[in-house]
Amino acid sequence: SGASVSAGFFLALLCLAGGGKVLVVPMDGSHWLSLRSLLVALGQGGHQILTVAPEGNLNVEPSQYYILQTYPVPVTREELRERVRSFGNELFETRPFLQRLAALHGKARVISQLYASSCRSLLRNRDLMGDLERGEFDVVLTDPVVPCGQILALHLSIPSVFFLRGLPCSLDLQAAQCPDPPSYVPRTFTDNSDRMTFSQRVENFILKASESVLCRSAYSPFELLASEVLGGAVTMSELLSHGSIWLKRMDFVFEYPMPAMPNMVFIGGINCGKKKPLSQ
Repeated sequence: SGASVSAGFFLALLCLAGGGKVLVVPMDGSHWLSLRSLLVALGQGGHQILTVAPEGNLNVEPSQYYILQTYPVPVTREELRERVRSFGNELFETRPFLQRLAALHGKARVISQLYASSCRSLLRNRDLMGDLERGEFDVVLTDPVVPCGQILALHLSIPSVFFLRGLPCSLDLQAAQCPDPPSYVPRTFTDNSDRMTFSQRVENFILKASESVLCRSAYSPFELLASEVLGGAVTMSELLSHGSIWLKRMDFVFEYPMPAMPNMVFIGGINCGKKKPLSQ
């Protein structure tokens, strides 16, 4: 019920504009499958939706609820599928924590370069960019794990709404200036709870201190691209700090309690399938 109320809140914001024009720059895979249900609701509400995705994507398909515009990219569907599969398998490898972290960092940098190349193809597509600049959109709806949509939103000078589960290295919390004390908030992949022993807190602090180096390396292709498009040096935190609303697919029933900012709206469960109620 919380998810439907939160999604309704976002719909109400657009309704105030009398049927908004929404530009969607999605992330592929499971991210898109969750976002699609929101686009259906927006389309049913009478909003005009343009979804922009690379050719050869894995899951983004046309729909009666939105217009799909694709653009050419220098990567095939087969290459993308293999890279994503390899990265996903790495997440579930049962290896020592530091070995798993190092392997993930290497794979993340490779897949980041791939998505940055795709984003560059969009931003350098003069015909498509001209259409988007003339489109008079009210908002960009995007998943910031690949910040191409946010770069485009700043280029077009329109608000952005983020639809996400979370970001590596707690970049979402940094960008929103949300409290994130390492003594109480366990880092991703540590398997720690929010009730840590002293040694776990020390480990947590060291990992948080190293995250800036790890994520700066992984996201540097997007920082360079953003600097090129926006005309000045920009970091990921600065880039994402302009997000107007953060729609987070989280629910504290399954997560440890953590601080949140006023523009963070929790929509955990929006991507859950609707099943028939159990019998008595």
